Amino acid sequence: MKKSFIAVLSALAIISTSCLSGFGGGNTNTNTGGLLGNVLGAVLGNVLGLGFTANDLQGNWSYNAPSAAFTSQQAFTAAGGDAAANNLVSSLAPNYKEIGITKKNTFFNFGANNSFNAQVNGIPFNGTYTYNEKTGEIALKSGTQTIKGNVTKTAKGIGLMFDSGQMVNMLQKVGQVTDAAAVEAVKNLAKSANGARVGFELTK
Repeated sequence: MKKSFIAVLSALAIISTSCLSGFGGGNTNTNTGGLLGNVLGAVLGNVLGLGFTANDLQGNWSYNAPSAAFTSQQAFTAAGGDAAANNLVSSLAPNYKEIGITKKNTFFNFGANNSFNAQVNGIPFNGTYTYNEKTGEIALKSGTQTIKGNVTKTAKGIGLMFDSGQMVNMLQKVGQVTDAAAVEAVKNLAKSANGARVGFELTK
């Protein structure tokens, strides 16, 4: 079972990278070595809800790298452990790059009064949030829209992550991303293993 999950994730990584080289000018993999070196460090809390308090969450957080985690230790183990998480993160990186997500245009600021202001792909996103520090669950409400995700610790800060449907909403509705192929690749990666969540590593 473990080998089959890893095989699926590896295949998805190859497919998504191949698709990107087709519409990204064929240059997506030119800096693969350095890119992977940057993003693999984003995975530390591979299981969500690992003791990140409400006070820890408060402050200004900037996008640093893709991040991935699983909803439980059982899901993490079944998917293939560290190898599966690393495959997810390294496969997300070229898609985020194609979309245009950078440290300058993506950030989240969480206030002590449960308000937040953010930018995703350069598009402002403001409102209120609720956070359950026991489960790591977070809900971001802006107007009539609520996007639910999870928070966990990473090597350099926090991971703000979502299931496939919520991640699509974050990219398309919040970030107004029009690159349908890249969004679909991210969606498929989020669905590639039971309990997988994908999103952003944020650092102060």
